[in-house]
Amino acid sequence: MRAYLLLMGIAFVVTYLATYLVRRAAVKYEIYPKNIRSRDSHSTPTPRIGGIAMFLGFLVSLAIAAPIGWFDVVFADPGPIIAIAVAALIVMVVGFLDDIYDLDWTLKLAGQFLAAGVLAWNGVQIVSLPIFGLTVGSFGVSFVVTVFLAVLIMNAVNFIDGLDGLVAGVVLIGTAVFFTYSYLLAQQISPTNYFNLATMLSAIVIGMCAGFLPHNWHVAKIFMGDSGAMLLGLLMTTSALTVTGQIDPAALNRDDLVPAVLPLILPISILILPLLDFALAVVRRLAAGKSPFAADRKHLHHRLQDFGHSHLGSVLVFYFWSISVSVSCLLLFLTDLGWVILFAILSISASLTYTAWPAVIKFSKRKKALNV
Repeated sequence: MRAYLLLMGIAFVVTYLATYLVRRAAVKYEIYPKNIRSRDSHSTPTPRIGGIAMFLGFLVSLAIAAPIGWFDVVFADPGPIIAIAVAALIVMVVGFLDDIYDLDWTLKLAGQFLAAGVLAWNGVQIVSLPIFGLTVGSFGVSFVVTVFLAVLIMNAVNFIDGLDGLVAGVVLIGTAVFFTYSYLLAQQISPTNYFNLATMLSAIVIGMCAGFLPHNWHVAKIFMGDSGAMLLGLLMTTSALTVTGQIDPAALNRDDLVPAVLPLILPISILILPLLDFALAVVRRLAAGKSPFAADRKHLHHRLQDFGHSHLGSVLVFYFWSISVSVSCLLLFLTDLGWVILFAILSISASLTYTAWPAVIKFSKRKKALNV
């Protein structure tokens, strides 16, 4: 655990300092959009290139982890690591260009497919499902499934990047849960060596998000932009993919299949709200005869504000739901079903109450007005 905490600390410090420097440079050289869009939640021009700093945090963390003896087993085969770094560079560059020049959505999507293709082509893909050793299929089928999942999750994360601290916080929560799962799973499967690619990447992402969040908390001094949101989505996908292809179901101690399928369920549960927002946006825009990537002000975080939540309150709704769903899934691996159900009921009830609280306040005020 000390090795992973060290890696989190490195990613935190590098990202925090790099974000400060990138923000200063962006302000000095006016590298930010001058016009405020109708869907923007801020009222003053703000740099949107924080993804550069997050990428530097990721790259420096990888470079420092490589010579550390603890991670020898991870870097024994450098192919996947290089593929991940190249894919991360691609999405960062494409996102940066989009943040600066507002690329056509087809170019951005092509960049996402290219990055996902680099991952899948170099073996970072779903090779098998941890359920009785089932294989996904041929290399071609695994390739297509991997690329589809990577592009889906990148866009889901990117679609909710509309409020201060929203993406960084949601990804931090979700990745912390996934880190806990992958670390405990590694202990169970390989008691003599806890080090693996999925847990290492999760540790770096946690540090990146924690280092960026102080600069991005309301009122944000800098946004991560598409370069940061797509980078986080790519790394989350990569962590999940590396776990699902490496688990041997025969090595699991549980009698049920829950520990085996969690690598598939957990990433989806973590991103349940972003995925829902993405699906609703695509359907809404296609029904209106628009591009599925046409920007609008009808995302869930916008609707929460229209519903009565403050900027921070809308962000907290996402945080609470992310904690509720992801931790409930993690508890399936850690404890009896009864405790899982109890936690799920309590946490979902609390999340629902907080989500609906503006309506409760409005109803209470209306009732008092009628009584008067």
